[in-house]
Amino acid sequence: MTGAGGVAAPAAVAIVGAGSWGTALAIHLGRAGTADMRLWGRDRGLIDMIRARKENPRYLASLQLPPSLLATSDGREALTGAGVVIVAVPSHFAESVVETLAGWVPREAAVVSATKGLEPKGGRRMSQLLGQLLPGRPIAVLSGPSFAREVAAGLPTALVIASTDEDAARLLQRALAGPAFRLYTNRDVLGVEIAGALKNVMAIATGLSDGLRLGENARAALITRGLAEIVRLGVALGAQRATFAGLAGLGDLVLTCTGSQSRNHALGVQIARGRGLADVEGSTPMIAEGVRTVSSALALAREARIEMPICEEVAAVLFSGKAVTAALESLLAREPRPEEEARRA
Repeated sequence: MTGAGGVAAPAAVAIVGAGSWGTALAIHLGRAGTADMRLWGRDRGLIDMIRARKENPRYLASLQLPPSLLATSDGREALTGAGVVIVAVPSHFAESVVETLAGWVPREAAVVSATKGLEPKGGRRMSQLLGQLLPGRPIAVLSGPSFAREVAAGLPTALVIASTDEDAARLLQRALAGPAFRLYTNRDVLGVEIAGALKNVMAIATGLSDGLRLGENARAALITRGLAEIVRLGVALGAQRATFAGLAGLGDLVLTCTGSQSRNHALGVQIARGRGLADVEGSTPMIAEGVRTVSSALALAREARIEMPICEEVAAVLFSGKAVTAALESLLAREPRPEEEARRA
């Protein structure tokens, strides 16, 4: 069965990545009535536990997986015949994982990035990476304000499905949506991905501030100035300014900077309270994407010749040993300017 524009309608959905987000999407799709669904993970031990317990005890314990879900570490078994392939692995693993599985991804499948990050070696967006590794397939991006556990629990969520292929976006909108999972289409793939990646860095920044108990006024200022940095970079790269006022921009930024389930915010809090980066990351299987994204973002900013002072201070704290208090003092010491001028800088 083929939809408009030659995109195959999804006879089966394969999810690449058995972390919290991939698992949550599997639970959602099962609830929405997707009959043929596969969840691939490279950790055979975890896949065995998922099969035995019908839940993901490492990432989303106590939430039942659909009975029809096939959990596997076999790429051929997961991907053969899939009409939609959702890639939900951390950005720094994405290239190696997709390269390994590429030969089994059907030529007619629509490929969806559900990863909010930048490829660490060259700063590629996930849609660029997928387009290079899986040429000829329609590529889309799923992004917006969404904590995995809430999606898995069936709580209301509104997201964006972005693609330059409007036919593919509409087909995916129908295939992936559900009663409590609303999807809006968007053509600005670049803007959606930059917003989704950079909000994680800003969440680390607000976590640093909250860890020092600097108050809600300071957090609001960081979110606002963080949004200005994200817009500045996105527009310089060719994104549409309006994208950053929507779900993938402001919506996701606010959630990640303030929500109790934000792993990037939590990492910032713990570092501000004296723990080292390696210690914080080693204490949880969850990945804080902002740690890897900030260096790539700064490289893009240098190429575009724009300033990103919050990103610079976050990087200095994470990788150069700068004290959190000194980093925040550096931001406060910047010369005040008219707000409109600061947004353009």
